[in-house]
Amino acid sequence: MLGIIGAMEVEVEGLKSQMTQVKVEKKAGMDFFAGKISDRDVVVVRSGVGKVNAAICTQILIDDFQVDAVVNTGIAGSLKAEIDISDIVLSTDAIEHDMDARNFGYDWGVIPQMDHSVFVADDTLREKAKAACLKVNPDIHVFEGRVVSGDQFISDREKKEFLVSTYQAYCTEMEGAAIAHTADLNGVPFLIIRAISDKADDSASMDYPEFEKLAAKHCMNLVLELVQQW
Repeated sequence: MLGIIGAMEVEVEGLKSQMTQVKVEKKAGMDFFAGKISDRDVVVVRSGVGKVNAAICTQILIDDFQVDAVVNTGIAGSLKAEIDISDIVLSTDAIEHDMDARNFGYDWGVIPQMDHSVFVADDTLREKAKAACLKVNPDIHVFEGRVVSGDQFISDREKKEFLVSTYQAYCTEMEGAAIAHTADLNGVPFLIIRAISDKADDSASMDYPEFEKLAAKHCMNLVLELVQQW
């Protein structure tokens, strides 16, 4: 069974509309839609925004629904000039960019007392997702790289430059690394899929509302195709 998480309704409503044999269970204030897409068993859920919501949601998928893998679909801000609005980023790995324990001698992003703080995505899921994207979204580009997450909407050029120089990241958002962290601790494969809605700079507040739905549509197309290959 595949668990599919989106932070906002716009990121999951299209997927839910394609489901059959749906049973809805409410847990921790979240509605988990268990059913089928293209005869594949899936659970689709809106986690809510932010790392805590995302981590709780992931753990419920693992504990209560025994998902075999987790896919996080959604939108993000680009951190590279060549990654344009509506393009797709598939995670190679993920880091929590707002983890800051430097006063205790740790580098940016390092989680104290953990043996690793970079959470590596599943290669097979990413390969399938790339093939799916090329098939269903031929009008955009697909990139593979690091996703960074924090409880911040990035709309400042200076902060963007910090994320690029510190983490060499491809895009930034608010949930993926928490989902990756939780999946990693449980030994469950994961992949973060992000369509670009803005450039994570001084133009982000203007671009995001305009391109949010288009970016979410590209993600939906990809995930629907990925489910068929699952």
